[in-house]
Amino acid sequence: MKSYLGKRIVTAVLCVFLALLFNFIIIHAAPGNPIRILAGTDSVNEEMIAELTQKYGLDQPAYIQFFRYVGNLFKGDMGVSIYTGQPVADEIISKLGPTLLLCLTSSIIALILGTLLGIFCARHVGSALDSFLGSISYLFDSTPSFWLGLMLILVFASTLHLFPTAGMFNVRQNAEGFARVVDVLYHLVLPSTALSLTLIPYYFRIARTSVIQVGNEDFITTLRGAGMREDRIYRKYVFRNAILPVVTVFGIQLAYIVSGSAIVEIVFSWPGMGSYMMTAISRRDYPTLMGIYLVISISVAVMMIVVDVVYTYLDPRISRSEGK
Repeated sequence: MKSYLGKRIVTAVLCVFLALLFNFIIIHAAPGNPIRILAGTDSVNEEMIAELTQKYGLDQPAYIQFFRYVGNLFKGDMGVSIYTGQPVADEIISKLGPTLLLCLTSSIIALILGTLLGIFCARHVGSALDSFLGSISYLFDSTPSFWLGLMLILVFASTLHLFPTAGMFNVRQNAEGFARVVDVLYHLVLPSTALSLTLIPYYFRIARTSVIQVGNEDFITTLRGAGMREDRIYRKYVFRNAILPVVTVFGIQLAYIVSGSAIVEIVFSWPGMGSYMMTAISRRDYPTLMGIYLVISISVAVMMIVVDVVYTYLDPRISRSEGK
């Protein structure tokens, strides 16, 4: 197990470094100059632009900028935002909490509902409810998250006045303690619903297909022929094997949902990493973008390790086969 985990950690570190390199190349190759965007279009002062370019090290060759950035990372320095002048690490930390709250809530809801519905339909293949839920899953899967969010705002916020239209809390009340928690959860309902409804179809189809496939395996047929009860077969053998693809999807989506929730965060004015990333892209804020992509690449690497560890727990044959 230690050897298996060690290999995964080495691979993860290498992937993070390569992602950092590719992101640096792509960001700097994109059209647009952050200093000129910061300076504006009216009364452009070339001397000021040259001074700011030198201040942020953008006058140096690209390879020097990259190795200087990597060296600063080892010191715990992610740089300073060109647009705000604040440390990138501090800004990311302030945005990471709201995004994790939204993403974790939505992902867990989607995982539970999608998996349970998929398992139920797999045990009742061809039923009216199976056909209905299958059609609904394709409907929500093809629905853009921003459109779904706008419809939720139109119906439940603007028309029925049941929920707020935007934000993470009511700035007028300035609630504290438990009242603050309730206020945040109240504002979380619509954005988490919009994000969950677009994620549920993945878990539904993966769980349904996986349970059906495992249920048709030869060893399951043998257990049925031996007279074992169907409930015990599903509970002890089918679910344990069928849950592996669901775990994979959950890990991958949880890693990428930091960037995937950007549209929902913008629609609901949710102060998280997604909307922060889109703003940084429009401003060509190189240090901020590098910091955001670094967090995303690390989250992907960590979640892949977690998924691998969970895999070895659910199916010990994986770690044994890796050791050969």
